[in-house]
Formats: sequence, C-alpha cells, structure tokens
Amino acid sequence: MSAVEKVAPAVQLPEIGQAFGGGFFSGITVENGQRYANITAGAEHELVGEWGEHGVKIDGADSFTDSRANTEAMAKAGGELAQQVLALDIGGFTDWAIPARDVQELQYRHLKPTSRENYCWNRAGDNPSSLPVGLLYTKESPTKTLVPGFAEGEPEAFKADWYWSSSQRSAYLAFGLHFGDGYQYNDDKDNELRVRPVRRILLEA
Repeated sequence: MSAVEKVAPAVQLPEIGQAFGGGFFSGITVENGQRYANITAGAEHELVGEWGEHGVKIDGADSFTDSRANTEAMAKAGGELAQQVLALDIGGFTDWAIPARDVQELQYRHLKPTSRENYCWNRAGDNPSSLPVGLLYTKESPTKTLVPGFAEGEPEAFKADWYWSSSQRSAYLAFGLHFGDGYQYNDDKDNELRVRPVRRILLEA
C-alpha cells in the first residue's frame, strides 16, 4: 500500500440513494481533477428561505461544484439560509452546504420524484462536472426514480417545487432547479425557495 493509500484509503461507495455519510449517496463530481462523492441529506433537514440580499454580488459564491465554499461565502455576507445550513449537525457530520449547481443537477438526475416529462431547454441536464458527464435531458430521461423512499409521496422525496443551488448568477440572481420537471433557471435572490443540504467526501488525494 502506498503512502497516499494509507493517508486516503479507498472509499467503498454504495448504490445511488443508499444511506451513506449522514445522508444518501447522490453521485460523483470532479473538481480540479479530484473526484468527490456527494451526499444528500434526508428530507427532514430541508430548509426554506431567501438566497441572499437582492442586488448584492457575493465574492466566492460562483462555483458550480464547491457547495461548501459557496455556502460559506453566502453566510459570511449575512445570508441567513446559508448560516442555518452551516449550523446543521446530521449524524455527527457538520460540513453540510447548499448544493452547487452541478451537484444539484445530480440530485434531480438520480432522485427525480415525479413521472412528468423533463423540461428540455438550454443546458438542462448538461453537467460537465459529473462522472459520468451529464448529457442534455430528453422528455423521457431521466425517468422517475426507482430508489426506494425517493419517489413522490415517499418519505425522502424531493417536493415538486423550486430548490436553491448555492451558485450565484449575478448580483440579483442565483441558480435554482424545479424538481417536478428539471427546469434549471435563475431566480431572484430574495425569493423563498427550498434547500436540500449536501456534503461531499474526497475519493482520491
């Protein structure tokens, strides 16, 4: 075993949607050549609130993959929703965050609650940060999840509603995603949307 393997042993990943790391495994993203396992908190830990102050551009909240860095920047700027997420302790883990845009896309792709047709416009489904790389949605793909507990009406299901990502678009807008049909769009920062927190684990040094 190499020195690197001793420091960062291989993580045995479960199937999508299985319990893992204080939540449920929701997919892999790649950032700066490093792979991360993304974990989605249970439905009981969802929060609702404004992204931040409308008209204020926050430095450091622009990543499409680093949910924690975005959320810390939001909290530092006074964002109450981000502060609430950073204060979470779920299963002994305290590194929760508002999902970055491409992390959030994985939540929808793998845990879509409804059987509605997907919204096919612009970059919907395009996820260069995921492994494998996410392709544009079709009306039929992704399908309603088969993961136990995550379909509409089940205990861990996302609502068919708008959820915030932590990825900022401008001083006035941030990215959100509708979990009824996968519509990803910019929403006014002072709108109150839902958040399903995430955390991640480095898979390789």
